[in-house]
Amino acid sequence: MGVGTFISVGRSLEKALARVEVAERLGYESVYVTHIAGHDSLSVLMAYAARTERVRLGTGVLPIYSRTPVATAQAALTIDEFSGGRHVLGIGVSHRPVVEGWYGAQIEKPVREMREYTSLLRAFFRREEPPQGERFRSHFQFMGVEPRADLPIYIAALSPGMLRLAGELGDGVILWLCNPDYIRDVVIPEVTKGRERAGKPLEGFDIVAAVPAAVTDEPDAAREQLRQDLVPYFHLPFYQAMIERSGFPTDAGAPDEFLDVLAGIGDADTAAATVKRYREAGATSPCIGAVPRTDFDATIEALAGLAGG
Repeated sequence: MGVGTFISVGRSLEKALARVEVAERLGYESVYVTHIAGHDSLSVLMAYAARTERVRLGTGVLPIYSRTPVATAQAALTIDEFSGGRHVLGIGVSHRPVVEGWYGAQIEKPVREMREYTSLLRAFFRREEPPQGERFRSHFQFMGVEPRADLPIYIAALSPGMLRLAGELGDGVILWLCNPDYIRDVVIPEVTKGRERAGKPLEGFDIVAAVPAAVTDEPDAAREQLRQDLVPYFHLPFYQAMIERSGFPTDAGAPDEFLDVLAGIGDADTAAATVKRYREAGATSPCIGAVPRTDFDATIEALAGLAGG
């Protein structure tokens, strides 16, 4: 656990590969890949694995409705073996417009369905009899290969119910748009309840928090770009509920106060102080994410000292 980064492909796979190499050289502990309407995240991780030796490689996150549990388990095993045991399988429910519009599926009971999906993955990796759920069923077992029984499964969560499930069944939780106050006041208590339910301590559980950051001489322009980039999230019900639970309105887009607590934009000291606030709130793995139309290479270079510390 330590400071990591989100490095997605964008338009150029080769540029992303070079950036991952730099992140590893600078000492970042992990690299996560989002799953958006572009390159396939699991395939991208294989490419990242081929160009690195140390850094942990995770999906942040793979929608569970995009693949059957069997397909996900087989891909995860392949990446984990190829990378020498560096894979972190981050999964999430995504959102209804994506699940319905992209995959032709339905989100019915997200917490229950995530429990079923995760339980199947655990059984596959441990080579145990798979439990049969209402939505997800399978009698698959690996043959001729030995998966890593404790391959890390991280669950994306926003709501108290999903946070408790992540604590109970996951090895970590992946957060997006969850500011330090929300992490301290909601994430930590709810994850702890899930850990207690499983008879496990909070210690050793990884809390991955995406931290939008930009080390820039034009902070106002960067803040405005981030504000525009966040517009879709303020119209998604799961995010709306979390943002309102955080004490911010969602009817007028991202207010200045929201950006102030969420992002580290400005000089290197300002960005570093934001990452420190996430750590102090309980994030064990704050992960620096790009602000659109800013120089992300310069940002990860400027914050490299945090990775080493």
